[in-house]
Amino acid sequence: MPDQATAAAAATPLTASPAPAGAAGQDIRHDWTRQEVEALFRLPFNDLLFRAHSVHRRYFDPNQVQVSTLLSIKTGACPEDCAYCPQSTRYDTGLEAEQLMEIEAVLQQARAAAESGATRFCMGAAWRSPKERDMPAVLAMVEGVKALGLETCMTLGMLSDSQAQALADAGLDYYNHNLDTSPEFYGDIITTRTYQDRLETLDHVRSAGMKICSGGIVGMGEQQSDRAGLILQLANLPQHPESVPINMLVRVEGTPLENEADLDPFEFIRTIAVARITMPASHVRLSAGREEMNEQMHALAYFAGANSIFYGEKLLTTPNPRANADMALFARLGIEPEGRQVCAPPADPDPRFYDAAGPG
Repeated sequence: MPDQATAAAAATPLTASPAPAGAAGQDIRHDWTRQEVEALFRLPFNDLLFRAHSVHRRYFDPNQVQVSTLLSIKTGACPEDCAYCPQSTRYDTGLEAEQLMEIEAVLQQARAAAESGATRFCMGAAWRSPKERDMPAVLAMVEGVKALGLETCMTLGMLSDSQAQALADAGLDYYNHNLDTSPEFYGDIITTRTYQDRLETLDHVRSAGMKICSGGIVGMGEQQSDRAGLILQLANLPQHPESVPINMLVRVEGTPLENEADLDPFEFIRTIAVARITMPASHVRLSAGREEMNEQMHALAYFAGANSIFYGEKLLTTPNPRANADMALFARLGIEPEGRQVCAPPADPDPRFYDAAGPG
């Protein structure tokens, strides 16, 4: 028989119809318990998906997906030891380090992203934290992309409060800084920065008035309780992240996790669904690992509450489904990109486009 918490989760009223005006906000909570979140993970699969989709429809158009493009503006040579990351200097992955891109080169890629349908342009740099000498160029990139009419997002590693304020003043809309996993499993994956370091950066970003993009990676050898622990941390932040990327580990030769076993695809969908239930008003993003997902898994993820993707050819240094394949699947599912009309993707998109939450 199911335990008491699971039974309570299953007994929560489910309705596929939109809630009455003003009722949707009652789902927003910041006091989830571990028992409650773990109980959601243990629900029968169909019950979990029905509940997640019902919540999703109360906050979003279920047939729209937000589309972003992510560009690596500085690749490799990161001093951190994140066990999943091919950009770390500690692992021999064959990745060639590149310096910070020129401002105009970044703006050229932002224009291409806008033309191919992206509404948000994210810029990622493989740094532990940005150096002050690099901040003027970074701020100019934000201002330039913003002037193109795109939402702006960056991931640069840890930020001081003054750096966060400077980015906000330049017009940065979103800052990505992932928690990666649960506090309990975190030390098995990263030792060069603490969980508290990550939380402090999120606090600096929020205090500066920017929106937060923060999620994690699954399939790194963690237990279901760790996936619950990650969701618990995010859902109990004082304000939910506006965007929650859920990454599937992309195994890269030369990293400590290159031989990690595959995560059960249904467990990935469960993670999407629990994120949707616990953070109803956040965009839940399908991020790294989409190359390994078939069309049916994408469709199931959208039904479970995923409503954001990165659109392009690469995620950091690993493949991502071709942009035209995303648009073709959208058409078959009756899904439209959120916010703007999408034009045909470029025939030869720049290989720097990628699909992952960045090194932060």
